[in-house]
Parts: sequence; structure tokens; C-alpha cells
Amino acid sequence: MTRPLLVVCALPTEHHALRGGNWSAARARAGVLRTGMGAVRAHRAMARTLARPDAADAAVIASGFCAATDPSIAPGGFVVPDEVWDKSGIVPCPGAEPLAELLRAQGLTVHRGVLVSADHVVRGPERAELHETGAIGVDMECAATVRVAARTDPDRPVAVARVVVDTPVSELFRPATIRNGLHAYRALKAAVPAFLEWQARTGTDTTTSSENKAVEA
Repeated sequence: MTRPLLVVCALPTEHHALRGGNWSAARARAGVLRTGMGAVRAHRAMARTLARPDAADAAVIASGFCAATDPSIAPGGFVVPDEVWDKSGIVPCPGAEPLAELLRAQGLTVHRGVLVSADHVVRGPERAELHETGAIGVDMECAATVRVAARTDPDRPVAVARVVVDTPVSELFRPATIRNGLHAYRALKAAVPAFLEWQARTGTDTTTSSENKAVEA
């Protein structure tokens, strides 16, 4: 039977956008977990949620907003990395390619490359330095989210899809922030059908109920 799907985000705005998407095509349990901001909160919330019987075998998508480090990326585009970097190392995202294809099929813009999870909001020259290392985006939670998901079940389907809300040429707290935020919000909401199709394609788990019930925390 199809695994449950847990879409993980950090902020209330991200949670609201995801919950407002079209979930009607869900073929098994699916829901959104809001962890709070930062790696510590993400780790704690993921460990607690994946320890529950109704979520232990869930496929995981780490989603929400991010900042672009590549100046050619515009707000509203998705960063779908093959791996996420943080101070503890490199975390693979094995479900990236099929998710990227499904997002593109929804008419959404997708950028492939490395995402860095930082322990603070990255701005200015530091963002440019990250881009020089090969990173195209930066967030604060994805590495912790994906690391817990993989450690608790090495066979768990895992992917990351973060929407760019600010860029090197239009950082947060600039006049364009509201417009860029609305663009990113709409893109995140529009991604839900692609997330559900990814869920359907990630394989089966014999311990999973196929009932369409929400996995929440």
C-alpha cells in the first residue's frame, strides 16, 4: 500500500499555504507538519512525529520557503536539491529527480543544485560566498529534517522542495518583499498535487494503511 506523506515546513505562513493546496488526489494518509524555525526545532519535531505509529513509515518532503544564493533565480522558483549541506555534513535527497519532474509538469519553475542549511539568516556577502561553493539556495531546517527522516528509516523516500522568496538582488525587508512573498506563497500552494503524485510513485509499504487520513502533529 502507498506510504503516508509528511510535508514538513517551519513557519505558519508556509503551513497555511500548504494546507490551502489541493489535497483531493491523496491516495493515502497525507498531511503537513510545522516544526518551528531552526535545526533544533526541526530535529525535535521530526523525531517526535516519526516515532508515532501513524507516521513512522511516511515518505517525507521538506518544503517551505528559502533564499536563493544564485542571482539568476527569481522568487517563486523551486530549489529541488540532490543533497543538502550543513555544518554536520552532506545529506542526500534520493527522491529529488522525480519530484522535480512532477513540479515542472505542474507548470512550476524548478532549479536543481545544492541547498545549504545555515544556523542563521544569511544575507549580503555571506550569501555570495555560499554561491561560490556551488550552493544555489539556503534555508535553516532542511538538513535536520532530512537527516532524521533517513536515520529513522534508511528506505524512506525523501525529497526537498523549497520555494525561493528572496534573492541576492532582492533580499528580505526590501520594498519587493511583499510581492515576492505572495508569488512564493502561491507557488507553494500550487505544488501540493505534485507532492501527492510523488507520494504515489515512491513505492509501497506493507505496514501502511491506504486510508486517506491526515498525518498531523
